[in-house]
Amino acid sequence: MTQATTTHPDVPLGSLDLDAAPLVLGGNVFGWTADDAASFAVLDAFADAGGRMIDTADVYSAWVPGNSGGESERTIGRWLARTGRRDDVLVATKGSQHPEFRGLAASTVRAAAEASLERLGTDRIDLYYAHFDDAETPIAETAAAFSALVDDGLVREIGVSNYTPERIDEWFSAVDAGGLHRPVALQPHYNLVERGFEDGLREAAARHRLGVLPYYALASGFLAGTYRDGETPDSPRAQGAARYLDDRGRRVLAALDEVAAVQGVPVASVALAWLRQQPTVVAPVASARRTGQLEALLRSMTLELSPDELARLDGASA
Repeated sequence: MTQATTTHPDVPLGSLDLDAAPLVLGGNVFGWTADDAASFAVLDAFADAGGRMIDTADVYSAWVPGNSGGESERTIGRWLARTGRRDDVLVATKGSQHPEFRGLAASTVRAAAEASLERLGTDRIDLYYAHFDDAETPIAETAAAFSALVDDGLVREIGVSNYTPERIDEWFSAVDAGGLHRPVALQPHYNLVERGFEDGLREAAARHRLGVLPYYALASGFLAGTYRDGETPDSPRAQGAARYLDDRGRRVLAALDEVAAVQGVPVASVALAWLRQQPTVVAPVASARRTGQLEALLRSMTLELSPDELARLDGASA
């Protein structure tokens, strides 16, 4: 294998450029809370607005009764086939959690990637993540397997998700020892009410020049202001959001309301802009079940918060 050099070494995501569209459309709802018609409408609107990256995983949405995993990828694949817009978007997906392809042994990594390619109906995955760490497999084996996918043209860039700083360091040690292709992206759990990323993971991302693409950017809808006192939630994800409705969560919502009123934008736009303006972050990942939810996400791409506004939100979420 040859030592990897990214096409644009100064760009945090290697050869993948999100500078003009710093928002990733989460595909976890496709094939779950959004059927084909709703999913296609959201995908059409996202691409029409200049959105670039669509994020999914092979396990979405195996947790739904009657589903087996890969439903989101198949939905995206049907949209790509219907529209012919493969070259207009970047497709990111993840492996290690599909019921048929669990773990990150070399043979499993290869089989999972090939299955994702088939479901997506494409010849390459633009960004392929190790979804969760696999402590049973030597990390050098996993790193080499992902690198081989790049060598074979099946994957353009490599990412890691849900890894500790120590395991990220191990991955890069394997890269350096074996002359492998380097990961360019990190996808952690990070938002205004989940700030554990700042305790070590952010330093690891900076150390290894990983572009950060945080998931649950809106805390299951809580940071969109959807779930407040006395309001009845309307989504299967509501239970996850409801846990944030405590004193700290109310302070965060109050700060978001204040900044959103000054900026004249939806609350969700402010929450995503705060996240995008954090060190090492390239673009947040956020999903929409319907086009009406997408507008706030898209507006976040160009919203710049002032230092005072950022500090107000920081203080509320401390």
